Amino acid sequence: MGNMDGLRRTHYCGSLRKEHIGQEVVLMGWVQKQRDLGHLIFIDIRDYTGICQVVIKDTDSFCDLTKTVRSEFVIAVRGIVRSRESVNTEIPTGEIELETNMFKVLAESKTPPIYVKNDDTAQENLRLKYRYLDLRKPSIQKNLRIRGKMAKAFRDFLDNNTFLEVETPILTKPTPEGARDYLVPSRVNPHEFYALPQSPQLMKQMLMLGGIDRYYQIARCFRDEDLRANRQPEFTQVDIEMSFVDVDDVISMNERLIQYVFKTIKNIELPTPFPRMKYSEAIEKYGSDKPDLRFDMQIHNVNFLSSLMDFSVFTEAALNGRIGAICVKKAAEKYSRKAIVKLEDIVKTFGAKGLIWIKIEEEGFSSSINKFLNENAYKALVKEMDAEVGDIIFVVAGSYAKTQDSLGALRVHFGKEMNLYNQNDLAITWIVEFPLFEYDEEEQRYVAKHHPFTHPMEEDIALIETHPEKMRAKAYDIVMNGDEMGGGSIRINTVDLQEKMFKALGLDEDTVRRKFGFFVDAFQYGAPPHGGIAYGFDRLAMLMTGTDNIKDVLAFPKTQSATCPLTGAPSIVDEKQLAEAHIMLRNE
Repeated sequence: MGNMDGLRRTHYCGSLRKEHIGQEVVLMGWVQKQRDLGHLIFIDIRDYTGICQVVIKDTDSFCDLTKTVRSEFVIAVRGIVRSRESVNTEIPTGEIELETNMFKVLAESKTPPIYVKNDDTAQENLRLKYRYLDLRKPSIQKNLRIRGKMAKAFRDFLDNNTFLEVETPILTKPTPEGARDYLVPSRVNPHEFYALPQSPQLMKQMLMLGGIDRYYQIARCFRDEDLRANRQPEFTQVDIEMSFVDVDDVISMNERLIQYVFKTIKNIELPTPFPRMKYSEAIEKYGSDKPDLRFDMQIHNVNFLSSLMDFSVFTEAALNGRIGAICVKKAAEKYSRKAIVKLEDIVKTFGAKGLIWIKIEEEGFSSSINKFLNENAYKALVKEMDAEVGDIIFVVAGSYAKTQDSLGALRVHFGKEMNLYNQNDLAITWIVEFPLFEYDEEEQRYVAKHHPFTHPMEEDIALIETHPEKMRAKAYDIVMNGDEMGGGSIRINTVDLQEKMFKALGLDEDTVRRKFGFFVDAFQYGAPPHGGIAYGFDRLAMLMTGTDNIKDVLAFPKTQSATCPLTGAPSIVDEKQLAEAHIMLRNE
């Protein structure tokens, strides 16, 4: 047991077909299952390509050995390919089987704690603890191979378009103005720290200053932030930067890139150019800067209701915020009062105080605000929403941001629950002209919407000292089916504008020198106009594979609490390691 005794694999398990009948072949792989019929033993042998049925007769010298074999034993078999009497149309190898003349166990296996099959119902933590078993499943194998082909497609296109792949440092300088860094203590420089990169942003801009002109990298990035279902503490992005470009140049090149990747991986012809939508329009119509455009349910401004009704909630919202509404077609009967309570939970998560509903009926309407909703207001609302009998209108009133966020989330919920789109549909758009700044209530200052190196729209530069809240950025996101797949911007390339940007962000000269000194100094030696984009490679892999769980496209993912059940990371380190890194733990 253990060595292969000179055997060499000649074929993969899933590759044999009728044209191989009569050939002697050697297969190696894992036992999927074994069936003992007494005079015959059938074993399904599996590798990443698929399954092949192996037949052992009770007269074979190795028959007794095969009876001891269980699921996930590693075996080698040699035999003659023959026609299968009972064809299995469920698998590509279903017309043939292997009549064995040599059988060898290469490694035994304990009874696996999870089934190695696609429809295994094991809990996620158990699957991640035994990830090496989970990886044997055909679905995970398929996803990882698609992911690998995606990486090659990106590289092929970018290499063919004069981009240079450059690796940037993993141990770098802690950066402000973003998510929390993962810090790494320096042993040789006591009390000082590296940070793992949240992105290669500064380094790729330095490459442009260095005359590299066109750069890319499939980069590992790290962010110590609160996790969500489809977010990991470490992730991969396709990072791209170009010199002597403006917004249209970057967008045009990336449309050709995405077109190539989809054709290569999915054999889908994407028409270009992709639509573009201003950030303000996306928020106004869809309540999101990453709208799902596979279905057309828009948010309407119904502030006019405040003048038609004696309802204080609407009066106050119209003065200081927004009364917004969406119409769900043919859904009045589906949503009982009990079901609407669950919808209220969705909007309250996004800051709304409540959810108002109006059902359009044959004899008029029923509503949660019956005593306030008069005939004139009702007719005006029905006309604005283009509502018909059987529809239901949902209304949220409050601040503009909370109203749009709430209705945007509700819109996404209805799209999925009401099956308003085909899962195979693909809606791609660019979101452009983002705000340059947003106000942080906690810090009581403006912060960068993207990052501090984003170039403002030329016509807005004059507003930087007086009305920064009105400034728009030369920034762009590519959105697919309601998910942001990539984002980028044109960068600031002059010292004076960068200084004004830092000042608008409330960063004094000492802070700038301490955190960005090397970067600011470099710009004094001639920086070309430049810009780029970064794609969330893991999210894009989800779209390409059709899964809705990011863990399905990662070889060794973390849990939602950023732990690794397989290795036990993060873990406690011993006192010697702490001392070498000059670290003393504080007792809570």
